[in-house]
Amino acid sequence: MKFLYIVFFVLLASISAQAQNIKVLNKITKEPIFGVAIYNIDKSKSVITNFRGEVELDVFSDTEIIYFKHLSHVLKKLTKLQLDGSNKVYLVSNTQGLEEIVISASKFEQSKKDIPQKIISMNAKSIQFINPQTSADLLENTGQVYVQKSQLGGGSPMIRGFSTNRLLITVDGVRMNNAIFRGGNLQNVIAVDPFSIQNTEVTLGSGSVIYGSDAIGGVMSFYTQKPKLSNSDSLLFNSNALLRYASASDEKTGHFDFNLGYKKWAFVTNASYTSFGDLKMGNHGPAEYLRPEFALGTNNGDVVIQNSDPLVQRFSAYNQFNVMQKAHYKPDEDLSFDLGLYYTTTSDVPRYDRLIRYNNDVLRSAEWNYGPQQWFMSNLQVTKLSSRSNLYDKIKATMAYQNFQESRIHRDFQSSIRNIREEAVDAYSFNLDLEKTFSTKTQFFYGIEYVYNKVMSQGEEEDISNGITNPSVSRYPNGATWQSAAVYSSIKYKPNPKFVFQSGLRFNHVVSKANFEENNAFLNLPFKSSKNEAGALTGTAGIRWSPSKTIQWKLNASSAFRAPNIDDIGKVFDSEPGSVVVPNETLRPEYAYGGELSLTLNFDNSFILDMSTYYTYLDNALVRRDYNLNGETEIMYDGELSTVQAIQNASKAWIYGFEVGLKMVITNQLHLNSQYNIIGGTETAGDIEVPIRHVAPSFGNTHLVWMSKNVKLDAFANYNGSLSFNQLAPSEIEKDYIYALDENGNPYSPSWYTLNFRAQYQINKSTTITTSIENITDQRYKTYSSGIAAAGRNFILALKYSL
Repeated sequence: MKFLYIVFFVLLASISAQAQNIKVLNKITKEPIFGVAIYNIDKSKSVITNFRGEVELDVFSDTEIIYFKHLSHVLKKLTKLQLDGSNKVYLVSNTQGLEEIVISASKFEQSKKDIPQKIISMNAKSIQFINPQTSADLLENTGQVYVQKSQLGGGSPMIRGFSTNRLLITVDGVRMNNAIFRGGNLQNVIAVDPFSIQNTEVTLGSGSVIYGSDAIGGVMSFYTQKPKLSNSDSLLFNSNALLRYASASDEKTGHFDFNLGYKKWAFVTNASYTSFGDLKMGNHGPAEYLRPEFALGTNNGDVVIQNSDPLVQRFSAYNQFNVMQKAHYKPDEDLSFDLGLYYTTTSDVPRYDRLIRYNNDVLRSAEWNYGPQQWFMSNLQVTKLSSRSNLYDKIKATMAYQNFQESRIHRDFQSSIRNIREEAVDAYSFNLDLEKTFSTKTQFFYGIEYVYNKVMSQGEEEDISNGITNPSVSRYPNGATWQSAAVYSSIKYKPNPKFVFQSGLRFNHVVSKANFEENNAFLNLPFKSSKNEAGALTGTAGIRWSPSKTIQWKLNASSAFRAPNIDDIGKVFDSEPGSVVVPNETLRPEYAYGGELSLTLNFDNSFILDMSTYYTYLDNALVRRDYNLNGETEIMYDGELSTVQAIQNASKAWIYGFEVGLKMVITNQLHLNSQYNIIGGTETAGDIEVPIRHVAPSFGNTHLVWMSKNVKLDAFANYNGSLSFNQLAPSEIEKDYIYALDENGNPYSPSWYTLNFRAQYQINKSTTITTSIENITDQRYKTYSSGIAAAGRNFILALKYSL
């Protein structure tokens, strides 16, 4: 790591600010604006800003009116005398330009309409109106991300048939995925505080060229609040406080944030605390979802208690605390330093789907908790937005350290042995991203990345009758490491406003090492250690073509990969009742090859129809299959004879889908928005093809929104298709306890819908009230593959005060 620090600071030392006659900048972002046409009233004199926003005004006299014109900014006029010695001119972005800016496609701001891939985004204003309880709920509200929940303290996104470690999560440009991100359902996204988010971008489809391993199905990019500088010599102070209550989960949330801004320094502090009670499901729906009884530990042993209200999902309650501190230093217009510190912790989180399992008509578990889930990140970012270097115009260097801690605590009904497994990951990363503009038509983006993860893991058995503990098999090989090094580049060619071509390549080299000596005392593996190395070359190419103002076509082809991580290579866990997953050192990366075609029809922004179709082929897919250990197909694990399984490159998969979105301006105040998604796919299991586990049912939403000066109303419906018994993946059929039963007694996922209403009223400049009634008809339903039923009729009230 010392080498990276040296490189980092040598780069900083080489950065210097340059200025010419004047520089034209965006008033909000302070970024230079390339291609601003500057001319006098009869256009007899004209000049254009270069890629640093610089231009000479020598051709103009001091008193003649000069016009500054740029497509995505408001026209500005002034005289040289009005500059009053200043060498900077600020232009205001027009509304259309602001809506089109995205960051996740190249790590630098780009026009959204130029990106061949589909990216959906949400800003702080829309997030405040949605008022999500977690970041998983925020993603679900996009209408294009499906969310599974095994417990109330969960939320595992699914995008275009992919989930968990085949999707990538980033926070302020830093990848959150680590070496133990699993193929099962993940709840890490809820560690991101929705109150801290300034904007969110979701890339639908592969993002491997920019983000590397895991970005097969999509990238979820969260950008948190930025500290705001003062434009004067006085301190800029603003603050927000919020209280929220939700009836279905008895949620109580408190949040505050404040900003201190000086001319060159700014700080923002953000903190939230949420307490969730046991979630209550709806009245109308499958009886299989009810909670008729629950296990309870007493001084006289475990007993089964009849639930006084079967709609209340005992035990699902938990609480969560989030805090963030950021500092921003901007010594000049082009150079900035950003430091971010983030911390999230939870209470024990009951894993509800394990608490409702039965064994011979008796509840299987007396307790099953995820221990406190903790995440810490420190992130230092240095950005230079203008340079005269031949190598780059913009440069961004990011160094980050993350620590993840999690544990699993479970005990069988009427057993005195409590199994405890604890994991921690230290994750270091370094990114250097650069942008170079060669001409008005061509931009080049490139960078390097290094990631290092170290895994700590231990297991023990505690006898609750006497408090004695003994070591047991750990979930992962203790001390295992995972490293990734990569170089990547992409180019954007825009010969005219109607056509854009983008293409990119990335080469990744991944090395993982694990020592199994500690676990061999329990498993007797045929190897003591393993080293897995893999190289991967991925690419993308796409075009955006707008033959007219009404029609826009997008075509994109890409390849992506996921390298085996420590969870794949070295995990030991009970995947399902009577099965245990053991390590496999022979794994190779899985590859995805896909294409996407999109058509947007825009009729004067009053009627917009957006359609996309996509296809992905997954080769060498990493899947869980039956295995043998030293010739044995069954071993004892946690006191139970279990079938041996392992992650293997044993499958191929085909995933396809169609998405359609509609936006209609009925009147200036009344808008209609709708989204619908159809997904299908199969994978090989031996000689047959079976449904894929993470292909969600057809789903969508429709919103009718009315807006006035101080009021915003939203009447909306969420709806979801069914999956019959024959459409369920084999691994889902084995979890029949989370599903409803059809007329033949087989598990299936029923269709459902909810009717909802949301309102926001700005009482005055400082005070805003947001209220919602969700699931008005009190439906009892589960999102596909979820262990916990969704909230029944839910009243939500939030009061925000801004200073």
